[in-house]
Amino acid sequence: MNHLPNFARLKKTMRHEEPDRVPLVEGAIGYEIQSQFLGKKVTGATVGSQIEFWTQAGYDFIPLTSGMMDPGEVTKDSSIVGVIQRALRKDKGPEEVVPWNIEERGVISSLEDFDKFPWEEAAKLDFNKFQEVQPYLPEGMRIIATNGKIFTLAWMLLGFQNFCMSLYLQEELVAKVFQKVGEIQLAGVKNLLDIPKVGGVWVIDDLSYGSGPMIDPKVFRKYVFPWYEEIATVCRQKDLLLFFHSDGNIWQIMDDLITIGFHALHPIDPTAMDILEVKDKVGEKIGIMGNIDVDLLARGTPEEVRELTKKRIREIAPGGGYGLGSGNSIPNWVRIENYQAMRETVLKYGTY
Repeated sequence: MNHLPNFARLKKTMRHEEPDRVPLVEGAIGYEIQSQFLGKKVTGATVGSQIEFWTQAGYDFIPLTSGMMDPGEVTKDSSIVGVIQRALRKDKGPEEVVPWNIEERGVISSLEDFDKFPWEEAAKLDFNKFQEVQPYLPEGMRIIATNGKIFTLAWMLLGFQNFCMSLYLQEELVAKVFQKVGEIQLAGVKNLLDIPKVGGVWVIDDLSYGSGPMIDPKVFRKYVFPWYEEIATVCRQKDLLLFFHSDGNIWQIMDDLITIGFHALHPIDPTAMDILEVKDKVGEKIGIMGNIDVDLLARGTPEEVRELTKKRIREIAPGGGYGLGSGNSIPNWVRIENYQAMRETVLKYGTY
């Protein structure tokens, strides 16, 4: 089984060519899963062990965050959380945790709130881990930087209900939040140009429900997609791969994403989209990644996972353009034996 890291494998498949085998792809894998795989404790601080996991598991890259929000539990683990907590605490105790209400009003409800928000502090992105991993990276492995939560962070700062109302009642505020968030996230991508062994950028920004876009696509085209285009321009300067993640049904914005210049779409949400239809309609225009149902990985059997994985390899991989992985991410509650069944099947049966 060819599991040595080789980022050229991923680049080749995204050119719609057939490499030696189907690449494995994930934007996030829980530390508990990594720990079970290696048989030792892996945490956010154990950089060497993280590289050991991604290498031994058969990946060609390690994902690291270059923006304000991490994939996964964004309101718990991201750098913006500390900034928001300090803004929410105000006169409260220095250690008190104040709820961040992302469903209703968020932390910015007016132009006055916008002006008071500590944007300078929010813009101080941490790239230390990008330097810490350098000595541990095997020769063929690269970093893919996760970034791009522009829509997600904008509505979370405002609170979703307030965000939707403000689109009609105070659009100036919404525009200002999008502008500031976009500027900071783009600056995070630009910083990657000076960091060695960065191979790509993964824009992670959930835009859709299972039925379609969360808001009118015209809003994305006005306030979000121009920032993706800026990120795409930066990536072209250094020949970086550019991936896009959104859960849900993205058919209404598919042409926009292809025009922006993304090399691949993730995860082709199996609860909302038919990967065979995606392959048939746009498979020659853009790469496809993911699609193995997380619920199956959590509650199915290894044999069921193996059969679905082989089916995806058989139906989607021919001609290149496919990276296999989960239909979202690998959270800690996935069964390790099912995760192993998926990755081992790719390494055994995913050869061209």
